[in-house]
Amino acid sequence: MTTNRFCEITPKLQQLSELSKSCAKIDPDSYAKYDVKRGLRDINGKGVLVGLTEISEVSSSKVVDGKTVPADGELFYRGYNVKDIIAGLPRNSNFGFEECTYLLLFGELPTQSELHDFSQILSDYRTLPTSFVRDIIMKAPSKDMMNTLARSVLTLYSYDDLADDISLPNVLRQCLELISLFPLLSVYGYQAYKHYHDGASLFIHSPKPEYSTAENILHILRPDSQFTPLEAKLLDTSLILHMEHGGGNNSTFTTHLVSSSGTDTYSVIAASLGSLKGPKHGGANIKVVRMFEDMKQQLSDWSDEEEISRYLTALLHKEAFDKAGLIYGMGHAVYSLSDPRAEIFRSFVEKLSAEKGCEKEFALYATVERLAPQIIAKERKIYKGVSPNVDFFSGFAYSMLGLPVELYTPIFAIARIAGWSAHRLEEIVENGKIMRPAYQHVCERRPYIPMKERSC
Repeated sequence: MTTNRFCEITPKLQQLSELSKSCAKIDPDSYAKYDVKRGLRDINGKGVLVGLTEISEVSSSKVVDGKTVPADGELFYRGYNVKDIIAGLPRNSNFGFEECTYLLLFGELPTQSELHDFSQILSDYRTLPTSFVRDIIMKAPSKDMMNTLARSVLTLYSYDDLADDISLPNVLRQCLELISLFPLLSVYGYQAYKHYHDGASLFIHSPKPEYSTAENILHILRPDSQFTPLEAKLLDTSLILHMEHGGGNNSTFTTHLVSSSGTDTYSVIAASLGSLKGPKHGGANIKVVRMFEDMKQQLSDWSDEEEISRYLTALLHKEAFDKAGLIYGMGHAVYSLSDPRAEIFRSFVEKLSAEKGCEKEFALYATVERLAPQIIAKERKIYKGVSPNVDFFSGFAYSMLGLPVELYTPIFAIARIAGWSAHRLEEIVENGKIMRPAYQHVCERRPYIPMKERSC
């Protein structure tokens, strides 16, 4: 129970909320009547076109005999297939995220010297202002790391003499700084919270200039700063797979939307963070992990497919876990037959499960991966195929890396800030009008009633 009286839900507040609810309800039939694409999607869930971009492409269909049919999902960064990019990265290097960030921002794959110089720029920016950790991060730490991250981003505005300058060179400078600082802001925020609220030992490791983004995350997070090559490679791969996913996903569209108003970079990125925090967007992998924790407790035999099938069916019938009727990690708004990110990630997760001695747990994931689409197809009327999405494996991977659940969504943000930056720059270069989609008004007009004539 809260001790803050301003947080109390009083009977009067509850009554007012019911009034708010009653006047906010829209007749579902009105959406069809006025041909409104609710949520900017058509009846099949496909997004409504609202803009053009060259940054990335999310593909889930192909044309056969003049008809569009579902196809295995593909993801392209600046025209390059992400599968090819990851397959072509050096095995002994963990700078894939940096290489792809360069690609998203500047349109071309870097040469070795260009990547070296770019990584050096990011390393030079990976330094917080003097006393920022003490005065900002350590004071009043939040239990939610996404709020901590957003607060830190907004506070950095005060440290920037050119905060409101939205010229392209200055915005690029701001974006590069934020890309570099997100790992520090996230991990330090987590360590501060654990220290002050849970009494955990406080340690603050400075980033190493020779380390990649993925390597520095593991270095500053772990007390002994140690990690294996496979751990760093998996995290680097995860950052690549999460860094960009088209202009229409909720947080990236937020980046375009808020940028179109002409506001500063810090306000834009804070708004995008608020979007990503939502459990329907960036927090989905946490739900997957917790679902599997419940599943492992309920199952007597992790290899019994009949028992697993019964549990999955119970999920859909709202009889298990959170009773939401969902099998988390299954399905995607765009992909149907397959999510390429999940397919790429799967092989790395399998290798790490062997290194960590988690083969039995991976086998359970693999069984659910195979059975869930069959059960969903049997139990539900679906308009397109269902397959595992990237969240299905990412939470399991992060748990094997020893990443705390509180940092799962911030890790997503550490990756996605690269995509947000590319889209912000694209919006500024295009210099379009402020975005203002229309809403159809459906309330009847009424004559005004003076106060003395209103009934009690």
